[in-house]
Amino acid sequence: MMWKESYKIGVPLIDQQHEELFNRVSAFIQTVQNKGDWEEKMARVKETMEFMQQYVVFHFDAEEEYQESINYPDIDAHKKAHANFKQGVNNYAQRMSQEGYKEELVQEFGGKLMAWLIMHVMGTDQKIGQYVKSQGGEQI
Repeated sequence: MMWKESYKIGVPLIDQQHEELFNRVSAFIQTVQNKGDWEEKMARVKETMEFMQQYVVFHFDAEEEYQESINYPDIDAHKKAHANFKQGVNNYAQRMSQEGYKEELVQEFGGKLMAWLIMHVMGTDQKIGQYVKSQGGEQI
């Protein structure tokens, strides 16, 4: 699943970060699905987990800061969605460190990540773009 132009919300900073997230999640899913030695894939899986935990926080903070700067009316609901996602990523990270990086668990995590990302970017984040347009567009 790759980044599509239709996912853009019209705010360059956010669009750029979304594209990075999509690229990372796509690469992660490909790594997991490729045939090959599971042990060799582990380093890539762990790297992606660490990236997701750090970048998601970085991205969400930037997105929330932007929403505050434009007085986005739906910011509280958006922050709640972000908090739930962060919690979800952390839960998987915890399970993997406790149960081990089992293939089924890692695949489940990859699927959930992609589904959430598409839903969030296509739904929740599009509303930011619509609000910005209703206010006269991105102020650069």
